[in-house]
Amino acid sequence: MRVKQGITVERLLAEPRLQPIVRLVAGEDGLSRVINHPRVQKPGLALAGHTHGVVPTRVQILGETEITFLQSLSEAEQAERLKVLFGLGLSLVVLTRGVEPLPALIDAAEANGTPLVVAEPRSSRAIQGIHLVLDGILAPSVTRHGVLMDVHGIGTLLLGPSGIGKSECALFLVERGHRLVADDQVILSLLPSEQILGRAPAPLRNHLEVRGIGIINVRDLFGANAVRTEKTVQMVVELRPWNDEEPYDRLGLDESTLDILGVQVPLLRVPVRPGRNMAVILEVAARNHILKAAGHHGAANFIASLMGDVEDPAAGSST
Repeated sequence: MRVKQGITVERLLAEPRLQPIVRLVAGEDGLSRVINHPRVQKPGLALAGHTHGVVPTRVQILGETEITFLQSLSEAEQAERLKVLFGLGLSLVVLTRGVEPLPALIDAAEANGTPLVVAEPRSSRAIQGIHLVLDGILAPSVTRHGVLMDVHGIGTLLLGPSGIGKSECALFLVERGHRLVADDQVILSLLPSEQILGRAPAPLRNHLEVRGIGIINVRDLFGANAVRTEKTVQMVVELRPWNDEEPYDRLGLDESTLDILGVQVPLLRVPVRPGRNMAVILEVAARNHILKAAGHHGAANFIASLMGDVEDPAAGSST
């Protein structure tokens, strides 16, 4: 299912990575305005009267240069310039470096219902932080039914039919020190780096459904280190009911992939049956993925070693 692009200002400001560094100072009535562009804009020319090219649905950044320019103007000139800029119906204006906004900025924001925010970092850091959040939210996205875990640093997406035990696997892994990202619904987004970023819908964040117990809050039960808000997906594990008639990969040479938004992600198909310790199997799968990424393919090396013995059975013997 495709996720509709666009984010309200209120949702953006509620993102955990931005909450500690931003504060709303005016324009609360405009929190429902929509941002639908992943890159910010610096409207310096607009303050000089040239408003062509200003995109209202982009985050507008006023840094040291823009603020210094405004301070060089009389109060009447400030009000006039800001009336033009804020009259464009901007979604969000961000002041950087933690500066206290000029009274004219407060007045313009309130008059037009435009959210005005102060960000503590300097412009470059503030822009970087906003871009990281918007890249994850506004990128092309799909929602998949599954579970996303951080296992030994590997973003592991668990797929499979309902009732196969995905959530139980997640609980076992959390108990063993790994981290939950999403349960039931996983939003997968394509980043500019051609990576797939996974996260939970906001209402489901930190929650896990365990049949027979109900919905639990993993953060409350296991602590903040047991959860994370997002993780790049590096491996997909499809859990399947055990079937004696199905030829499962027993050598580890099957290099299957799953297409997610045009990115080929390594795929493992793992059969499930009573008595299998799925948490340990998933840990091993993550460790093996790390070794492969480092250039050490245990299965391929084993087969190569066997083939060497077959091709040269007399190696080391005398005639």
